[in-house]
Amino acid sequence: MDNFKYIYGPIPSRRLGLSLGVSPIPKKFCNYSCIYCQIGVTHNLTNTRREFFPLEDIINEFKRYISSDKNFDVVSIVGEGEPTLYSKLGELIISLKKLTDKPIAVITNTGLLYDKNVQEELLNADIVLPSMDFFSQESFKALHRPYGRLDFQKSYNGLVEFSKKFKGELWLEVMLIEDINSSKEDLLKLKELIKNINYSKIYINTAVRPPAESWVKPASKETIDFAVELLDGISIDNLSDGNFISEIKDNYEAILSIIKRHPMNQHELKGFLLGRKLTNKEIENIFLRLKEDENIEILEYKGFYTYRLK
Repeated sequence: MDNFKYIYGPIPSRRLGLSLGVSPIPKKFCNYSCIYCQIGVTHNLTNTRREFFPLEDIINEFKRYISSDKNFDVVSIVGEGEPTLYSKLGELIISLKKLTDKPIAVITNTGLLYDKNVQEELLNADIVLPSMDFFSQESFKALHRPYGRLDFQKSYNGLVEFSKKFKGELWLEVMLIEDINSSKEDLLKLKELIKNINYSKIYINTAVRPPAESWVKPASKETIDFAVELLDGISIDNLSDGNFISEIKDNYEAILSIIKRHPMNQHELKGFLLGRKLTNKEIENIFLRLKEDENIEILEYKGFYTYRLK
């Protein structure tokens, strides 16, 4: 099968199961440059919505994918940047729903939820997973380093408003970073804001893969446990369940397609290659090739070596 430009995975996700990714945004185009982002620092900071790629091209590639493989639990619109920047997001969601009976999820940083058009487009999704880890303009800027004059209160109000009219599943995502939003006082402030949001689930997480900034400290287990109890949330464990999958036949290109959007540690990489029936020698050669590839970053973090595209 030919290589895919917009479709990747499926990726194992503790929240969503086996998630087939759809990426309508070019690499690192975002309205945030989050300190904890697993794909690195944002290269193209923007808050302007555009049709970065032709909608028809994305849909045609999705049709091509599902013509040979329907082994996934959910379709996730996410990828390499902020998906709400895609100006035809609503049409994309509707088009995907016509082609599959699997739920359509959108993972968003919440920044554009003040935009009424974005709200209306997201109403078509089955699941929306917005970030909700800030409680003030100061924490908003410290965590997300947003574009221009993006405002904490504006984005928060947009999330509250959207939650009141969304009929699907709203799963809040709280990323806790030590010394920024992890104190008891911080979490109590966060709880007060979350009270105003209609949500189905709340996931508590911390940086488990190398963050954009090396000085970022993951929250402690004690902090995570306290947040789970205080917010009645669900903790996401460090490692993904299951194995990564790709329809791309070339083993090395398949790896690049995944780590472009979702970094993998050495154990996930080995499991992925063993699942493709490679010998130990072939796997060793691929690791050597990754090490020598100047476009690959290899970062040691929390006892793992993680591979991501520069």
